[in-house]
Amino acid sequence: MTIDWGNYAASDFYDELMSSPGNARKPARSLVSHLRSLSDEEIEQRRIAADSTVKEMGVTFTVYTEGGNIDRAWPFDIIPRVISKKHWDLTAKGLKQRLHALNLFIDDLYYDQSIIKDGIIPRYILEQSKNFRPECVGISPRFGVWAHICGTDLVRDKDGEFYVLEDNLRVPSGVAYMLENRAITKRVLADVYEKVYIEPIDDYPAKLFDTLAALSPRKQKEPVIVVLTPGIYNSAYFEHAYLAQQMGAELVEGSDLIVQSDDCVYMKTISGLERVDVIYRRIDDLFLDPEVFNPDSALGVRGLIRAWRAGNVALANAPGAGVADDKVVYAFVPQIIKYYLDEDPIVNNVETYLCFDDKQREYVLANLEKLVIKPANESGGYGMLIGPQSTKKERSEFAELIKANPRNYIAQPTLALSTAPTLVENNQLEPRHLDLRPFILQSDKTYVTTGGLTRVAMKRGSLVVNSSQGGGSKDTWIVDTEMKL
Repeated sequence: MTIDWGNYAASDFYDELMSSPGNARKPARSLVSHLRSLSDEEIEQRRIAADSTVKEMGVTFTVYTEGGNIDRAWPFDIIPRVISKKHWDLTAKGLKQRLHALNLFIDDLYYDQSIIKDGIIPRYILEQSKNFRPECVGISPRFGVWAHICGTDLVRDKDGEFYVLEDNLRVPSGVAYMLENRAITKRVLADVYEKVYIEPIDDYPAKLFDTLAALSPRKQKEPVIVVLTPGIYNSAYFEHAYLAQQMGAELVEGSDLIVQSDDCVYMKTISGLERVDVIYRRIDDLFLDPEVFNPDSALGVRGLIRAWRAGNVALANAPGAGVADDKVVYAFVPQIIKYYLDEDPIVNNVETYLCFDDKQREYVLANLEKLVIKPANESGGYGMLIGPQSTKKERSEFAELIKANPRNYIAQPTLALSTAPTLVENNQLEPRHLDLRPFILQSDKTYVTTGGLTRVAMKRGSLVVNSSQGGGSKDTWIVDTEMKL
């Protein structure tokens, strides 16, 4: 086992830690210097300690397979990703701008639809949206905010700048893993914390509580907040339970709640019914209320939308917020920002081709081997074609899918995703591609995590970072190089 920082290089990609072989970027110098001082045996001990901590803390995720659901330990790499505070502060400002504009957009769609009437977005994009909920038209969430919790996926290209890859506005997940990554790193790299000022992230549960509490329809000191989960078999159940515990909120399933004749939501407790003010729901729209959506749903609460429409309970995120999750809508976000805020985007989109446009579709079909093709409303890395890694048969199949339903597909260039040093087999140091999911909160105030969840494609050359498809994770450090300890 030899960890050779001097020969480490990510040649064709922007590397998060190293500017050239043997030379660390300024924000990462203290970290790299410390790691270099550790022997191979010490590195191995810390890797083993990290694995043990993951198991001890019960940090798991669920993979759905044909043979059933499998709980797996969270794949974690001990070498953090490091970003300068100066760069991050500008990125965070851009994320706030983006969520503000998207909430104005969603609110507009459920009222006047001015952006469509003014020709900024074609009407048929809305008419063919899988996540537009006609049942939500005319509802007025507090502060006009529909997406209170957003997980925006960022990537870095060769220029080292962040670009938005997609927005997640329905039930974004991963923040608990961001917090646990930090807890694990504090254990295995405690000595580095004496040398580097790392922006804290442990205030997130308090910020989330404050965001939710601000939505309460009742004016009281301690609003009753619950986290609504589909149950223990959901892939993100660990996170549901973790956030409820951290906020001091109750973790409930649909059967624990009831809507009474007064159109208020109550929680069943051993001492009777207790009125609920705010529901942080982790259930998809269509399963929330069998009275309005899927009549066969056993996960939701009958009458919940009625109570929400009456203003007697707050739902975060609001049903219908997913209309802005659509990857076709994503392509219009720069115009959305300009339309509602009269500003240019601070953080840009990745270049995107819309397959419903005849000329753009023609280009996409002629260049499938160079592009990444994505369906408009899938997530988790499913349903994609990564052109350079595809077969001729796969490209032919996707060409037919695009021709059959061009509105359902977008295409993007295959990005030279940034890399970071990662410990692989036998503690060898190799570059692995990664992305970043920061979390943005909005109610009466807006908050952005200092960093986010870094997901790593653990397979050599892979661009797929999702844990369900073999991805792992790292702690994310925002480092103020001007701060003196």
